[in-house]
Amino acid sequence: MQAWRVHENGEPGEVMRLEATPVPTPGDGQLLLKVRAANINFPDALLCRGQYQIRPPLPFTPGVEVCGETEDGRRVLANPALPYGGFAEYTVADAAAVLPAPEALDDAEAAALHIGYQTGWFGLHRRAALQPGETLLVHAAAGGVGSAAVQLGKAAGAKVIGVVGGPEKVRVAEELGCDVVIDRRSDDLISVVKETTGGRGADVIYDPVGGDAYAKSTKCVAFEGRIVVVGFASGVIPTPGLNHALVKNYSVLGLHWGLYNTKDPDAVRRCHDTLTGLAAKGAIKPLVSERVALKDGAAAVQRLADGVTIGRVAIVPEGAAA
Repeated sequence: MQAWRVHENGEPGEVMRLEATPVPTPGDGQLLLKVRAANINFPDALLCRGQYQIRPPLPFTPGVEVCGETEDGRRVLANPALPYGGFAEYTVADAAAVLPAPEALDDAEAAALHIGYQTGWFGLHRRAALQPGETLLVHAAAGGVGSAAVQLGKAAGAKVIGVVGGPEKVRVAEELGCDVVIDRRSDDLISVVKETTGGRGADVIYDPVGGDAYAKSTKCVAFEGRIVVVGFASGVIPTPGLNHALVKNYSVLGLHWGLYNTKDPDAVRRCHDTLTGLAAKGAIKPLVSERVALKDGAAAVQRLADGVTIGRVAIVPEGAAA
């Protein structure tokens, strides 16, 4: 089979190599999956760089989220068991964690449903307890993680403010349903949020960016507001001023969705059922902006790492259904 492999750490476009490798052999409790579509996530770039919290042995295949087909023909969602990631024609996954792919979504959309939407649901509902009528601010609203949070926020009855960078992403955020869109390159984020909310600020802020985005969030979060820290796509991990959280009465909530797979796997399955229902109603639909062939995988991962992609990018191996 063909698979992208990383033999040394560095930028994805430099260290990912497309190679002929044996089809992986499933271990105890694992399934062999034919990859129908593999969604690209920011952790894939971090894995290539050696900067992710999990560091598989070299060489390894990136790809942490797939829609695959089991040997008995079932269409499923899975997080591949590294070092056999999803940027390949075949991968392996733990059987206990495999979930049925929603019928309402094609392979690329289904591959993009799992991590981003589960993260969004747990972040907005379990951690931040978002309520109908509250104001939700989403950083990087036109990206894969942000677009999921926008859709989930709207489905929950929130007023959604999307923060993006550039006119093209403004258009995408508007089409996603954001009530207000802020272009961080030209607008004063803090002033717009204060004006939009009558001076109150945003009740929940969803931050997959960190750095300056987090700093500005603390200046426009509402009384008893909640900032959900999802990731650090900016590359800068902020240092929260706890005295500031104290005097403004807001909460800073961390979210590592992967822990729920071991701490509360039943909640993950319940969330999947909820997401499947929302997809069936058309309330959510992953924004897949690109479907690329396996041979173009490294360039696609590099574009995501460089922050120039919109929505989700899926790798569709040749011969797989899209």
